[in-house]
Amino acid sequence: MSTPESQPTRLLRPEVLSGLSTLDLVARVVVEGFLIGMHRSPSFGFSQEFAEYRQYVEGDDLRYIDWNVYARSERTYIKRFLGETNSHLVLLLDASASMGYGTAAVTKFQYGQYLAACLAYLASRQHDAIGCIIFDEEVRDYRPPTTRSGNLFSVLHTIDNARPAHGTNLEKPFRQFAGMTSHRGMVVVISDFYCDAEQMIENVRPLAFKGQDIILFQLLDPGEMNLPFAEATLLEDAETGNAVEVSGQFIRDGYSEKVQQHIESIRKAVAGIGADHVLVSTDEPLDQALRNYLMFRQRRK
Repeated sequence: MSTPESQPTRLLRPEVLSGLSTLDLVARVVVEGFLIGMHRSPSFGFSQEFAEYRQYVEGDDLRYIDWNVYARSERTYIKRFLGETNSHLVLLLDASASMGYGTAAVTKFQYGQYLAACLAYLASRQHDAIGCIIFDEEVRDYRPPTTRSGNLFSVLHTIDNARPAHGTNLEKPFRQFAGMTSHRGMVVVISDFYCDAEQMIENVRPLAFKGQDIILFQLLDPGEMNLPFAEATLLEDAETGNAVEVSGQFIRDGYSEKVQQHIESIRKAVAGIGADHVLVSTDEPLDQALRNYLMFRQRRK
């Protein structure tokens, strides 16, 4: 049984990941360590045993064509595996300025990069088409979902090159994505969700109505959930530059309650459209976030 200080768990810790040289290495280390731990757990399975064939369609990864079948029948078929959903996964990563905040070993944005890269790597193991959108107040980069060879590297490169800046506008990435895809699949949004809950849901709802399965990872720094100040402090908005002075009494008595109210408003709004909301603190290992993702997939099969 894995213990809290076992090798797989330690490899999932943000302070360890921040010392790795590339995002691709982060994804491989985390996913492989996570799967080792999951194989040891009686609660989770991850089977990649052969299950059946399906006919090849344009855009499928050529690596999974069974050439022996082709030699006999001159027809192209793709091997499918147990545990494979053959779905579309699109990652929407918030690269607004507020995501650059961090009091832990990594910023929210770095943690979001790690999480997005790990989900892309994990999905590639299940032969999913993977795409991504990087956004702040505009859509900064877009990679349409595909299973073509080299796509995982392209998605990881896009995530790795993003930098937090500017404000936040959730309407534009959702509208662009809705207009560019007709495939049903999974949509993973990674953000701190510093926005109005109802307005955000109005932008997400059309995707849910089109049959997309949606999971929202809300990343918060531990210093945001509990302000690390005891006296009156001047707080500045990273996106607008607006500043406000808060009293020590507000920090002690009012701030945490307002944060929890905001989190709960996001949670309720998301539940209202049948999506999932996962709150993640950036000082936590990534294993629970990955488990939540796999549990979400299993429920949607």
